[in-house]
Order: sequence, then C-alpha cells, then structure tokens
Amino acid sequence: MARTVRRLHTDAEISWLGGARGVESRLVPEAGYPLTLLAAPSLRPSGAGIAATVRDAIKLLWSIPQAMREIRRVRPDVIFSTGGYIAIPTLIAAWLTRTPSLLWEGNVQAGRSNTLVAPLATHRAVAWRETAERAPWRGDKTTVTGTPVRELTVDRATARAAHGLEESDQLLLIFGGSQRVRRFETALDGALATLLSAWRVVHVVLDGLPEAERRQASLPAELRERYVPVEFLGGGAMEAALVAADLMLGRAGASTIAEAAAAGLPAIIVPYPFAGGHQRANAEAAAAAGAATLINDEDLTAERLLAAVATYATPEQRAAAQRAARTLAHPEAAFVIAKTLLDLGRH
Repeated sequence: MARTVRRLHTDAEISWLGGARGVESRLVPEAGYPLTLLAAPSLRPSGAGIAATVRDAIKLLWSIPQAMREIRRVRPDVIFSTGGYIAIPTLIAAWLTRTPSLLWEGNVQAGRSNTLVAPLATHRAVAWRETAERAPWRGDKTTVTGTPVRELTVDRATARAAHGLEESDQLLLIFGGSQRVRRFETALDGALATLLSAWRVVHVVLDGLPEAERRQASLPAELRERYVPVEFLGGGAMEAALVAADLMLGRAGASTIAEAAAAGLPAIIVPYPFAGGHQRANAEAAAAAGAATLINDEDLTAERLLAAVATYATPEQRAAAQRAARTLAHPEAAFVIAKTLLDLGRH
C-alpha cells in the first residue's frame, strides 16, 4: 500500500504506528519508513492467561494518549488502519483529533477490533462483499476493494527457473503467514518422503529453520534437494515463489487467500483455529468458490495432507481450481484503496 500511495503521490510522507509483538518492528525499518511502537500488542497470542490479558488491556488504554501524541506530532492528512489490537487506540485517537481515517478489513468475518472502531472511521474498505452486508459495515461509508497483494509481475518461466524447476516438476509452496505453523511441520514429518517422490517443496519456516534443516537431513539422500526450507522469502522471492508454485499449503489469512487468488494458485487451506474463527470464514469462502480445499487444523495429519495433495496431482486436476482462484482476485485493490486515502487526505 505504501508503494502504491507513493506512485500516485510521489511526495507522500509515510509514517508507521505499530505495536508490541508485531513483525513491523523488523520489516518497517528495513523498508525505510519511520516507525513508532505503541505499548499495545499488534497480536494477542493464543492461550494467554488472565494476567496477560489484564496487562494487555492496560497497555491498550495507555496506547490511546500515545497515539494522540504521535498524531499531534506528525499531523497526518489521513490515517490508514488495517486492524488488529493496534487499530483500537489508533482509530480512537484519530477520531478524538478529528484526523480523517480509512479502516480496512480483509476478513469475511470482521475482527473484533475493527468491528469495535468501524463507526469511528471516516471511511471503511472491505475485501469481501459479504462483509459489507453486515453491521456496522453496511452503508455508503464502506467500499468493497478486495485485498492489496504483492505485485506478481515476474513471468512463470523466469520464476520457475529461479527455483531450478524443470517443466515437469510440481512445486508445493508451504507458507503459514506471519507465524510459524507447527501443525504443518507435524504433518510433514510423516508425509514428506512420500510427498517428495512427486513434488518439490519450498517451506517458509520462520524461526523453525533449525528443525526444518534436521528434517531435511533425515531424508534419503536422493530426496534432500527436493525439500527447500527457508526462514523468510523477501526481496521479490515470495512473489516468484507464488508464481512458480503449482499448489500452496497455507493458513487462511486475508493476504494469503488474496495472493493465491492473484497468482491463480490452488490451495490447501488450514484455518487458524483461534482469533474468533475469522480464518475459517475466509477458508470457507475460498473453498465454496472452488479455489481451495479446506482442512480443519485438528484434522491435518500426514495422511490427510497426502490425500489432499493427490487431488491436485496433474495440471488437469489443478485447472478448475486455478480458474476459480482468479475469480476471487482484485488486482486493482491497492490502487482503489490508495486513491481513497489520497481523496480523504485532501478534505
């Protein structure tokens, strides 16, 4: 989104508000944007106890005056929020300081934080039409935009060559979003040797790289180079992997679903079972369109994974899912949202 805003307004100044436990503390400075961290967490870890919940509630309240001070210091023309716990103090502060704001919701079932502060936003954008049909998202203050995604400009032949793939090779991309997914790893432990007889695998593992490298070393020698665990794919590598892949195993976050759609990539989707079930609604929408196979988190075993992959074993089997995935894509989403931001900032 920041890059798209800059394309439409080359002089745009962009500052970032983030929270504790968020990946923005690493990614935003690397991208060259100034970052201010509030006390509130960007994410709530699953299984947090009462004491942690109380501490986070206090931090959330303290973040409201923090956000107000930052808004008064920077004096932004418009604020863009994409949700999470950090949206609560940010949108409250924007409303109190009369700063125009755009709130974006990427899930079919809107998150609790976004639903709470949606009435405070100057305008709202949602990824799914189903979301715009529900309170408090209904009305002319809400626009259906889709989800902004990475620019998938690399051609497939180039992307596959970068991964050393032959024309007949099939590539499975395993990607759990911004968090390591141990459920994927457990299923892989029992399925990987069988899987690699027909597929090459690129596995984004984040902080699970040592375990993934041990998993790779335990494979028969002739299969080891067919499993490629990587900590992170940046600098265009993720875009190339999406374009090169024939199938994805992933969670059902808004960006994951949208990027698979943009790439026309069939997916096996295992929704994160917590966070109010938002990911399950996303997964159900993708599966209903024919773009994905939905597997419940608790049902993802080695056997279930192999059975699901087998249904996408040939180009002919993947073709219908590829067409369905593209029907979910909104390639203009970033432009529409950026234009709305600039229009709000001019008022």
